[in-house]
Amino acid sequence: MEFLIISITKIAVVLAVNLIVVAYLVYIERKVSAFIQNRIGPNRVGPYGLLQSFADVLKLHMKEEIVPVQANRFVHTLAPIISITVALVTFAVIPFGSTIEVMGYNVKLMIADVNIGVLYILALTSLGVYGVTLSGWSSNNKYSLLGGLRSSAQLISYELSMGMSIIGVIMIAGSLRLDAIVEMQAGWRWNAILSPIGFITFVVASFAETNRLPFDLPEAEPELVGGYHTEYSGLKFGTFFLAEYANMITSSALIVTLFLGGWQVPFSFEAAPIVSSLIHIAAFVVKVAAMLLFYIWIRWTIPRFRYDQLMNLGWKVMLPLSILGVIQVAIFILVGIA
Repeated sequence: MEFLIISITKIAVVLAVNLIVVAYLVYIERKVSAFIQNRIGPNRVGPYGLLQSFADVLKLHMKEEIVPVQANRFVHTLAPIISITVALVTFAVIPFGSTIEVMGYNVKLMIADVNIGVLYILALTSLGVYGVTLSGWSSNNKYSLLGGLRSSAQLISYELSMGMSIIGVIMIAGSLRLDAIVEMQAGWRWNAILSPIGFITFVVASFAETNRLPFDLPEAEPELVGGYHTEYSGLKFGTFFLAEYANMITSSALIVTLFLGGWQVPFSFEAAPIVSSLIHIAAFVVKVAAMLLFYIWIRWTIPRFRYDQLMNLGWKVMLPLSILGVIQVAIFILVGIA
């Protein structure tokens, strides 16, 4: 019974934190973009505009949901549900701290401790494209369909590089468990240092997987109006928007877990168990926040690629580079560096 209560509590806390962070991530992105473009950004609703995200949610809730006459209504409704579900469920295997004692139990700070955590992540990120593709097909709109097809091609192109870039991490840790990968990065033995090529290719592939600039070809307003979500309005559109930012959080957490030491701090310290656990959680949060800021900064710095540039980068640069990264890690292991 205690195990069930602890599990439900962890799920509720992680879900609530994710949703709150998503709401304020939109606000932070608008403020950062305003800073880059020498503007003010949202400043009307609440002090410093802090309640703007909640006003946006209320506005979306009040908007009429329009479904095209020729659309497949069931799939049109199912698509955003798939996107947000995959985005939130993927976080289940990511450890966001070491352990903490609750009701006499040493509780691991992750929802599900599975032996195949890396495979679980890759499997679920592959499913995310179905939400985008189905939304484009079900809308019965040529712009939406093109956006959905672009997303499928983009995912296939960059998922290979993403998978190859993780192989070096698995070779170093000797395990598919994410908590074991974090524990192997104690001190400064971060995988970003031991596998720099894999780190770079994984970060670039993560941008492509989350459809963020400069890889937002499935939306591409200048040529596709709005891409796969052209025919969406109200809360359905808001759900796609929510899924994009939830994917950003999950991708940032995964980059931190696999390459930046996870919840590990790069120095040794002595403290009470509860204080130690809080420091580990704080370290994880700070690293994820830094990655999220990087995501936002890149969006407002680099222009969108053309579609041929996107494909050339994925197949002619990223894939060979990720294979080279595996070879580099193998050499490091052979000479005893990793």
